[in-house]
Amino acid sequence: MRIVVPIKQVPETSNVKMDPETGTMIRTGVEAIVNPLDLYAIETALRLREQLGGQVVALSMGPVKAARAIQEAIAMGCDKGVLLSDRKFAGSDTWATAYTLSRAITQIGQVDLIVCGERATDGDTGQVGPGIAAFLDLPVITYVSHIQEADTHALRVERLVEGGAEIVWTPLPAVLTVVKEIAYPRLPTLRGKIRARQTELPTWGPDEIDAQADCLGLKGSPTQVVKIAKPQVTRQGEMITVKEPADVEQAARRVVEFLEKRNFLSARN
Repeated sequence: MRIVVPIKQVPETSNVKMDPETGTMIRTGVEAIVNPLDLYAIETALRLREQLGGQVVALSMGPVKAARAIQEAIAMGCDKGVLLSDRKFAGSDTWATAYTLSRAITQIGQVDLIVCGERATDGDTGQVGPGIAAFLDLPVITYVSHIQEADTHALRVERLVEGGAEIVWTPLPAVLTVVKEIAYPRLPTLRGKIRARQTELPTWGPDEIDAQADCLGLKGSPTQVVKIAKPQVTRQGEMITVKEPADVEQAARRVVEFLEKRNFLSARN
């Protein structure tokens, strides 16, 4: 059984800056990590391999430094990895990203399952996993929280829905997006880190995945950020600080006055 796990390298800091001209994220000079939600996808794939046998392939698209994300996945237990890196991929939206990843998965060969994280913490869209499924014409199950049964031909899983959960069966090959309730990710081991350094990591560009040039990068992205602006805070708030016990009554009185002035309090009979 061959399982592919698409992973992404995201900024470690929450202080993310955007390029006002291109509408894309500025990643230069920002420390990067594996998208935390992708770690649950890696763990899910590894547990399935331990149960059913086979191979787990980590796949990532990004600059050359994104190879570190794949090396971490290998250190956790993935068998191999593939990096998609080319300037023509830069600026891809979720549609172009899903297209590029789907072309790479096709080039990897016979794939039985694709396991994605729920979403990336930098974009927060949750669109790439279902997008890959659409390009590959595969069934997709999102928000998977538990795998009840699995063999090399089908899966029965539990997925989170509003107000509860539902049980879904799917034949393979298929695409899953998993949530953090599914498993606790293992840590990389020393043996795994050594193997990650020794594992050859192929780097593919548009030619290696037989991709159409007009579907790649910023030019091939149907959605683009046309304007970036910081929200203006218009509320005139007031902060009440209590430093001494004697100030509590005065602070409470001020809160009541504030609410009464805005008709948030009503008299009771």
